[in-house]
Amino acid sequence: MKKLIFAFAALLPILVIADHHKEAPAAKEETAAPYRHVVCFKFKDEAKPEQVQKIEKEFAALKEKIDTITDFEWGTNVSPENHAQGFTHCFIVTFKDKAGLDVYLPHKAHKAFVELLLPSLDKVFVIDFVAK
Repeated sequence: MKKLIFAFAALLPILVIADHHKEAPAAKEETAAPYRHVVCFKFKDEAKPEQVQKIEKEFAALKEKIDTITDFEWGTNVSPENHAQGFTHCFIVTFKDKAGLDVYLPHKAHKAFVELLLPSLDKVFVIDFVAK
């Protein structure tokens, strides 16, 4: 019995260290890559086509201004299902990990883009996810 207790006592530091390095599933998922930031816009009825085109262009330009953006895609709604609720534009901004988003959100280029966007924006829908 003493041998069993000593064997367990010898393993205890290893078990504690192994358990200490385990991350909670949610925390591990938040830092996993790639990290997708999906943004959908519903523009005000009075937004002019040239204002919307400028917003499209300036949003796409953020990829060249913010180093943590690894990919950028966008398009307008073409779904035949009629569930868009007035949202016409979808943008997918990809980062290596959540830390990339943490740089992006307060970045001066992103803040300037938001200032350009707000006068034409009716609603925005944002969801982030870790790609699987």
